[in-house]
Amino acid sequence: MAMLPTLPDDEADRLFSLRSFEVLAALAEPVFEEFVVLAARLFQVPISLLSVVEEADVHYPANVGMPGHRQQPRAEALCSTAIVLSRAVVYHDVALEHYPEIPAEALRAAAKNHVRFYAGALLLLPDQRPLGTLCLIDREARPFTPDEQRILELLAGLVSRTLALRHLCRGRLAKGEADWAQLSAELQEEIGALNALVRYLNARNGSRVPVPTAFLAQVEGRMHDLQEVLEANRF
Repeated sequence: MAMLPTLPDDEADRLFSLRSFEVLAALAEPVFEEFVVLAARLFQVPISLLSVVEEADVHYPANVGMPGHRQQPRAEALCSTAIVLSRAVVYHDVALEHYPEIPAEALRAAAKNHVRFYAGALLLLPDQRPLGTLCLIDREARPFTPDEQRILELLAGLVSRTLALRHLCRGRLAKGEADWAQLSAELQEEIGALNALVRYLNARNGSRVPVPTAFLAQVEGRMHDLQEVLEANRF
């Protein structure tokens, strides 16, 4: 069996872009924390993270459910496999199923941290290079449907678009900071409305895994409102 590459072909360019856009500082802002809170609640998992895959380490600037887990060696991080493969990844049970792309170090780290389920959708830099993932983690194995994966990828796209708009705002010397503050507040309000909808649907229907398609369809409709806010702010 051929060995999978350990780094993407454009790794040097990817790292250059990652540092140029000051991603770690950006993703530590409150609006991005709201995204991971929403992801954890929507998909019924205890842990959701935004990961930034750097040269040697993976950083977690937005973190729900793993307090104190700010970074780990890249070789130990399941998020790094999405960067290598340039696509979303879903691991239903890393303890019992075989995934050839996961390095042995990452499997050992997952076992140490009691991680069984992982799903990660790519986050993209403003130049469309992958920076890391919006990921879901559970300490129990679980199914994850194609509909759930599609919604996770849609949510990751909203995070990426928000990051790009932040970069555009901060590049405008005249009133960029004020524009970003206003947009960030508007986005947090929209994400708050999405969180309220998910709480309501959970209360009405009960927490179910996998998340029912009808539930996801209602949430997707509200996500389009958030997408419209982002599209309206092209500056």
